Order: sequence, then structure tokens, then C-alpha cells
Amino acid sequence: YRYDDDIESVPGGEPLTQEQIEGLIFPLLSEKNRMLLQGGEVKDVDCGFSWVEKGANFRINLFHDRDGLAMVMRLLSGHIPNVSEIGFPNDQVWEDIVDMKQGLCVITGVTGSGKSTTIASLIEYINRHRKVRIITLEDPIEYVFESKESMISQREVGNDVDSFSHGLRSALRENPDIIFIGEMRDQETAGMALTAAETGHLVFSTLHTRDTRGAISRIIDMFPEGQAKGLALQLSFSIGAIISQKLIAREDGQGRCVAMEILRNTSGLGNVIRTMNLAQVYSMLETQKKAGMQTMEQHLVDLYAAGIISRDNAQNYANDHSILDQLKEYEEEEEEEY
Repeated sequence: YRYDDDIESVPGGEPLTQEQIEGLIFPLLSEKNRMLLQGGEVKDVDCGFSWVEKGANFRINLFHDRDGLAMVMRLLSGHIPNVSEIGFPNDQVWEDIVDMKQGLCVITGVTGSGKSTTIASLIEYINRHRKVRIITLEDPIEYVFESKESMISQREVGNDVDSFSHGLRSALRENPDIIFIGEMRDQETAGMALTAAETGHLVFSTLHTRDTRGAISRIIDMFPEGQAKGLALQLSFSIGAIISQKLIAREDGQGRCVAMEILRNTSGLGNVIRTMNLAQVYSMLETQKKAGMQTMEQHLVDLYAAGIISRDNAQNYANDHSILDQLKEYEEEEEEEY
């Protein structure tokens, strides 16, 4: 099993036989997925499982390797954390996002970096404090919401809708104020998400990129080269915020904390996107802290300065070599004060 990103062995565990694996796996599947897998129609399946009695949800991937059928299960807490507990560098960042009426908010990062948890906390805050209609399209459903001040419909790809794009097309006819798309995987879904953000909806989604600039590039690269300028123009108006995040081991050994790179759409940044001068994005993040922006390196240095993460981890998780200069500058200032 993996605990706080480290692989651990089960004490005294014996290798499982294929019969044991099937006995563990098949009861967790819907009848449809079980028939597809047993019939050989598919070789891998993504799905979810809710353990109602324990209040726990699991994200499951079934696949075949050289030894036969295998499964990876990821435990998701049944408790949606308060957005103030997520680890945003300051409350103003998330407060601005949950107050947005329209635009595209993208959370990006590698698999297992807490993207779904961050979005769930933002949506749950809105659910508790705004009277709006929220539709989620997920593959699979990870966090289960109960309608409070808001009215929420959760739809699972494969069970309730055929695909993200089909679900999004349907959702736009169902009077939503806010739409959560589990992942922008293809050109059609990305295009519809941008259109929805432009036409008065607040759209949340995720991407797998290492930084905020990469998220912009990924969206543009989904489309043919001839459409790049038009996409850049559309993005410059529709993007509200992009957050890139990583989970890093805490220095005290008590779990992990989040480090974030934050992009907000200001007039200057919008112009950078329109003109496709994406090389300038980093310097704008670095110098626009008053506008709520920051680089990953700036947050890593802040976490190191607060004693939350080690110097080695601050350096290892950085995207840019400028972290070395920033760490040195901080340490020199500390030495002078001492």
C-alpha cells in the first residue's frame, strides 16, 4: 500500500491468487462493469465504490498485467475538508474563487496531488453559502455532495452519461450556474467548457500538467494549429484562475501539505495569453503577488521559512531553478537578523 506517497508492505502478507483477487474485485463492481470485464470486452475499468457503513469512498482502476487481473484502490475520505483547511497561501485566493459568477477555474497537477479534494472543498463552500444550481460530471464520482443552500446533481460518466462531452452538452440545457467537469480530456470537452465559461457559467475542471503555464499550453494544444490564435483569445477572456498544486511531506512527519502556484486573470495576463507570449507568464506570477498570484517556488520558500517542509523538499519539488536563489536570499536575511 501507499501511505503519504511511500510504498509499504503489508506485514505478514502472502501473495494473492487470481481466485482470491477475483473474489475481492467482482463484488465491488456494477453488473455492467463485471460483465464487460469477465466477457473480455474491456481490459481495464475505472469506477468507484462507496462503503456506506464506514462513510468511505474508493476510486478503483482494474487492469491486466503479465500476472493477470490487478486492481488499484484509492481511499477518499467521506468528509469534505473545509476550504480554509486545504492550504491556500491566503484566504483571499479561495474567497475570490468561490465568489466568481462565471469563468473557468482549472486545478492542475500530477495524479494524487489533491486536485479533486481542492475542488470539492470549493464546491462544498459554495453549496453552503450560495443558492445556485451545480452539476458535476465525474469519472467516477469521488466526493458525494448533499444539497444545502445549492441544488446539486452529480452524474457519473459511464453510468449516467456516455462521456464528458455528452454530459456537458446535456448539462448546458439543465439550467446550471456552476459545472464541475472531472477532467478536460479532449478537444470537444475543452471547447464546450470554454464556451460555457464565456456564456455566464462558472466552470471547474482539472488537467494533468506540472504548472499553470503548462495548463494554458495543454488546452491550446488540444486544438489544430490553425485554431491556436482563436483559442488564445477565447482563453484570455474565459480563464478566471488556474491553480497548480503538489503534496509535499511535512518536516514534522505528520502527513503532507499542499504547495500551490496561482494564476489569476488580470488585464496584463490576459494580454500575454492573447499574444501567446507564454514565456512571460512566470515573471508575471512572480511580480503580481498583490493580485493574488504566486509561483510554486515562492510558496515553497514560504513553507520552508515557516518550518513546514525541509530545504531539500523545497528544492526537489520546485519547477524552476530560481528556487536556489530565493532560498539563499531567505537564509542570508535570516543570518543577518540573527
